[in-house]
Amino acid sequence: MSTSRKKLIDPDAAVRAVPQVNLRHLQAFAAVAAAGSVTQAAEALYRVASAVTRALAELEAALGAQLFERKARGMLLTVYGEAVLPRARRVAQEFAGACQELPAGADGLRPLDARTLQSAMFSARRLALFAGLAELHHMPTVAQRFGVTQPALSALVRELESRTGCALFVRSAQGVQPTRAGAQLAFRCRRALAELRAIGSDLAAIRGVVQGSVVVGALPLSRTRLLPEAIAALLRNHPHVHVSTVESPYEALAAALRSGDVDFIIGALRPPQQVRDLVQEPLFEDRIALVARAGHPLTRRRRIGFADLMRARWVLSRRGAPARELLERSFGQSGQSAPEPAVETGDLALLRGLLQASDMLTAISAHQLHYEIEAGTLVVLDFALESTQRTIGIAQRDGALASPCARALIDEIRASVRQGFARPPGRA
Repeated sequence: MSTSRKKLIDPDAAVRAVPQVNLRHLQAFAAVAAAGSVTQAAEALYRVASAVTRALAELEAALGAQLFERKARGMLLTVYGEAVLPRARRVAQEFAGACQELPAGADGLRPLDARTLQSAMFSARRLALFAGLAELHHMPTVAQRFGVTQPALSALVRELESRTGCALFVRSAQGVQPTRAGAQLAFRCRRALAELRAIGSDLAAIRGVVQGSVVVGALPLSRTRLLPEAIAALLRNHPHVHVSTVESPYEALAAALRSGDVDFIIGALRPPQQVRDLVQEPLFEDRIALVARAGHPLTRRRRIGFADLMRARWVLSRRGAPARELLERSFGQSGQSAPEPAVETGDLALLRGLLQASDMLTAISAHQLHYEIEAGTLVVLDFALESTQRTIGIAQRDGALASPCARALIDEIRASVRQGFARPPGRA
């Protein structure tokens, strides 16, 4: 499990659209569901029955849904309660994982149990505050964004350090840096927030409405056409959904996916041995193409050879980017030296401009330049780059319980592929 990642997500965005759920109330709800009785749950929680009853009433009020039917034979979950229970259990699992990751004391014992830690956090806002501080490393910025005072934020850190018996942050010239324990706890906080964020969407789905938020990690191939078409279709069918996209290198998106900040990634899949904790769904096969402007001298040649390509000037993605690596592998397998680009860029707008304003070539998926190729301003050259196939698909965290919003968007992506998206624009 990695806890280091680039700053991709607005730190207080994690708490938006999260029901104002008290984590202690959620804990009481899970205990009653397990015991089937308020009295037995109160005994397990070391609380009085009236406090548990009040916690359930406040949780139901916060969610706007009745979670139990009160029967003579006990407390029976309603359909809404059945939807909330998996999320409540998964939140508890994150706190249990956090406690296991905290360093043991000198006696070899863990400093506290999951129930105590969950009670100490007690709200989505506290989770987001702690995760935001670990993300931004700057107490004044976090305090301002969340509308709290710096003393209140400092008090939260001190309280959690006292409860856990661990140093969670250290001050440095770079700001407030999380310790290893602090970074791991922030990771768990984000995953718990992801579960809380999905509760409202789960309950709305029972009422026949898809609403809430979905965050997509968008790799380059998906951004031109596939993802925009899927999002447009989603919003036509479900206008109450809010979609956010995150554009960054795969490694950073994968870290955000693991922490729950991203619901799924769409783009080129990675070898299974590199992503054992992710579930990958193939959608279609893609390959790299050579693209140039319409009227480029090579478009008039009946046969293009490696000598022609070596004389050309190139604009390519930066070294290490997937398309660049595939191009270099293709040339190498043919016994040729890979072309040295005149320009290296990861910006698609700059790439388009250079191709249309010069005789440069590039190697890229034709899907990324779909509209220019369809309009005839750019063309795919008649030269097959061997061994540049790659599988495009969707990656989700193994064991994750996708929200109805995320499932609906994934369904639209699948539908777009079935309707022929996988066919690339034609050659010159």
